[in-house]
Amino acid sequence: MSAVLYAILSVVVVSLVSLIGAASFFIKLAESHRFLLVMVSLSAGTLFGGAFLHLLPEAVDRLGFGLQVSLLLLAGVLVFFILDKFIHWRHCHHHVSRHHGSEKDHEHIFPPQIALLNIAGDAVHNFLDGLVIAGSYLVSIPTGIATTAAVIFHEVPQEMADFGVLLYSGWSKKKALLLNFLSGAVAIAGVVIGLVFASKSDMFISIILPFAAGGFVYIAGSNLIPELHKTCDMKDSYWHFLALIAGIGLMIGLRFLG
Repeated sequence: MSAVLYAILSVVVVSLVSLIGAASFFIKLAESHRFLLVMVSLSAGTLFGGAFLHLLPEAVDRLGFGLQVSLLLLAGVLVFFILDKFIHWRHCHHHVSRHHGSEKDHEHIFPPQIALLNIAGDAVHNFLDGLVIAGSYLVSIPTGIATTAAVIFHEVPQEMADFGVLLYSGWSKKKALLLNFLSGAVAIAGVVIGLVFASKSDMFISIILPFAAGGFVYIAGSNLIPELHKTCDMKDSYWHFLALIAGIGLMIGLRFLG
C-alpha cells in the first residue's frame, strides 16, 4: 500500500511540474537559456544514473543479463526514437512567417497545429512516465524515488521549452499553461494503469524496467547531451559537467536509501 501511495503522490508532483513553464517569463532570456542548459546537464546525469544504477540492475536481478533484457532495452530505445520523431516532425513542417517592419515580428512563428502535435506527443510521453514510475515503486521505494527524480529533472527544461512552443503557436499564456498541465496529468492515468497491470502480472515489472532504462538512455544520449555540445563557452561547459556529475551522484546517493 505504501508503494501505491508513493507512486500516486510522485506522479502528482510530476504533473505539477508542467506549470514550471510560467517561470520562464520571470527570468531574462539569456539567464533562462543558461539555466535551462544546466538543468539539461543535471537531467542527463539523473537519466543515465537512473538507467544504469537503478533500473538495469533491478531488471538483471529479475531476468538475468541475457537476450531478453537486451531486447527490452533496445525496445525502449526504439519506442522513444519513434516518439521523438513524431514530436520533432513539427520542426520539418512549419514555415516561419514574420511580418518584417511590423509589430507581429515575433507572433505566431509556429502554425496552430504544431501546438496540438506538441501536446499529443507530450501526453504519450507522460503516460509512459506514469507506467515507469508505477513499475519502479513496486520494485522498491528507493528505485521509485530515483525514477521519479530522473523524470522530474528531465521534465523541467522540457516543459519550459514546450510552453514556449505553445505561445509561439498563438496560444494565450493561460491556455498554454492549462493545456500543458492537462498533458502532464496524463501521467496519472499511466501510473494507475501501471499499478493495475502490475497487480495482475509480475511480468509487467520485469518488462517495464529494462524498457524504461532504454528510454532514459535514449533521451539523455540523443536529446540532452547534443544540446550541451552546442555551446563553446568553457565556463558554461564546466558547469554543465558539474551538473552532469551531480545528477549521477544523486542517483548513487539514492542507492543507499534502502
